[in-house]
Amino acid sequence: MLNENTQNAGQGKLCAALEKCGHYQKFRAALDKCEHYQKFKAYCVKVLALSNDSLEKTIAIAVALCLVCAVLVSMAAVALRPLQVNNKELDMKRNILDVAGLLTEGSDIDKAFAERIESKLVNLETGDYVDSMNADEYDQRKAAKDPAQSVAIPKDKDIAHIRVKAKVAKVFLVKEGGAIKSIILPINGYGLWSTLYGFLSLDPDGQTVQSINFYDQAETPGLGGEVVNPAWRALWKGKKVYAETDQPSLEKGLIEEADIGEPALSLIKGAVDNTKPGSEYQVDGLAGASLTSTGVTNLIRYWMSKEGFAPYLAKVRTVKGAKS
Repeated sequence: MLNENTQNAGQGKLCAALEKCGHYQKFRAALDKCEHYQKFKAYCVKVLALSNDSLEKTIAIAVALCLVCAVLVSMAAVALRPLQVNNKELDMKRNILDVAGLLTEGSDIDKAFAERIESKLVNLETGDYVDSMNADEYDQRKAAKDPAQSVAIPKDKDIAHIRVKAKVAKVFLVKEGGAIKSIILPINGYGLWSTLYGFLSLDPDGQTVQSINFYDQAETPGLGGEVVNPAWRALWKGKKVYAETDQPSLEKGLIEEADIGEPALSLIKGAVDNTKPGSEYQVDGLAGASLTSTGVTNLIRYWMSKEGFAPYLAKVRTVKGAKS
């Protein structure tokens, strides 16, 4: 009884507050003048007066319930969108810190990212930095879907099967005392079931791999999905991207002419024999996932070629100590 009285008192206060609200009074006045609202109100009274066995009453209440639920879901989606966007940005920063080897348990992601990571935009055609755009606000995946900010990839060069790419890419640099310690490049390409999105972290020489991380993929769990397995990711450390003069690529890349060497890094079937020449360009393939393995090889080869980051890495590599 006490709870009922308390509830009634609360409802009374709410009604009293609404009656004093000028906006509410204007809203009620506008409804009273609305012909459609008056017809709707009359219909509601008619429906509620019908028997509970009435088919019309059942349908009307079901439709009204669906409309109310739809409105509530829409309101929730709009209200929660800022939180979703923030969580997405936070997850992206976490993955970048992870591939850079800077992620520690319990650390402040935003603070660590702001202190250690610098975002830069790169013109993929020239390899030059783009200073006329805000790197923090730039979304490369959205840009790739915008015809004005993207370019179609010729079929004979699209070994990653992505069809289009953004003209400008967003890279991330880890610096100490003004010198680059890590270059983190966004990579993507098609596997078996999905497009894999990830990051490749390189030494300042633009040649030696530090780590790789795929943050968005839908490959088969336990097979192609092993691209996220920490043990497999650890196999990439120390591998070489480009064929050096004394070590030609074991498998020619798609680009015939490459002034700075062709991309040679690839996944192979089985385990790598580190005693054999060329093993520095090889990573163990994913067991039972040959198509995903081929997809990873292709996306690495594509993004490290002249079509991707080769022009940019050539310019970074020519600077002693990688100052920028």
